[in-house]
Amino acid sequence: MLTRREALLGTATGAAAAAIFGSMVATPALAEARVADVATLPRVKVDLVAPPYAHAHDQIAKGGPKVVEFKMVIKEQPMVIDDEGTTLRAMTYEGSMPGPLMIVHEGDYVELTLVNPETNEMPHNIDFHAATGALGGGALTHVNPGEQAVLRWKATRTGTFVYHCAPTGMIPWHVVSGMSGAVMVLPRDGLKDEAGKPLKYDRLFYIGEHDLYVPRDENGKYKNYESLGDSYDETLKVMRGLIPTHVVFNGKVGALTGDNALKAKVGETVLFIHAQANRDTRPHLIGGHGDHVWEEGKFTNPPAKDLETWFIRGGSAGAALYTFLQPGVYAYVNHNLIEAAELGATAHVMVEGEWNDDLMKQVQAPGPIPTN
Repeated sequence: MLTRREALLGTATGAAAAAIFGSMVATPALAEARVADVATLPRVKVDLVAPPYAHAHDQIAKGGPKVVEFKMVIKEQPMVIDDEGTTLRAMTYEGSMPGPLMIVHEGDYVELTLVNPETNEMPHNIDFHAATGALGGGALTHVNPGEQAVLRWKATRTGTFVYHCAPTGMIPWHVVSGMSGAVMVLPRDGLKDEAGKPLKYDRLFYIGEHDLYVPRDENGKYKNYESLGDSYDETLKVMRGLIPTHVVFNGKVGALTGDNALKAKVGETVLFIHAQANRDTRPHLIGGHGDHVWEEGKFTNPPAKDLETWFIRGGSAGAALYTFLQPGVYAYVNHNLIEAAELGATAHVMVEGEWNDDLMKQVQAPGPIPTN
């Protein structure tokens, strides 16, 4: 069992790292000047929205740079991850897998208040892949239970980026227990195609893929634990085998199917944001395509066109635009089909509208083979 004292030893190391990295930021005079500049900027407070959706935002920036304020509360909680009632001792940002999507524009400042309630067992922090310096902010946000920290960083690069928990000595465990999410930094003048023409979207769907590792008992049944500390040793053994027991979208097998399926209409353009903090994945929209795809998630690079399947590297987030042309149910999957069909990495998009026979038509229904 991992005790709180053992966990906090990692935080002490993190605090030392914070002191080292913090001292390297700038000379005092330069730092004060920069803080004064930021103090003159307008501030916008944003309430985060649970996945697969995103908070309200402008696709094209209005006015100059802003300080965009977010608050995230870390929640350690048991979460049911399949239809059989398997329970994961999860660690999350805001109680969801993935953590909420944050959207800003290039040149804006992200100011995050990260809260670790006293009721939690573990220290936590946050590493923004979009940020510059101090381990992505991880060295400056180590919070013990009962603490909070405020981090501000400038969005200097456009694209989609992963964030995740990265406490010293426990990074993989926290990440595969649910602690990852994504940030989207939009160009101030919006998305563009490969020729520089504007691209817009009608809906945004945010999909976080997680590989999960749940220990089994001697009878092969998934185990449940009273606490995070109780689960640590056996979970670590499963993790080191590198074979996940579940690969899920948004925290659970079936989280985005059936009554929870995503919804769109014929003629609508959807921006899919797909994040995976730990393993490579291959999103594919069955019956559709990637009209414009930023496989590496970086909007300064021209998007690829007309992809059937795209590749998201572990530890990154990508983006794909598609305009739906036919009604029906589309399966959005990890095209490692074993992981999609057997381990859970499947979502559905239900699209309303009129069928276009020119794009597809059943010329003849299935029937007996003619004998003549």
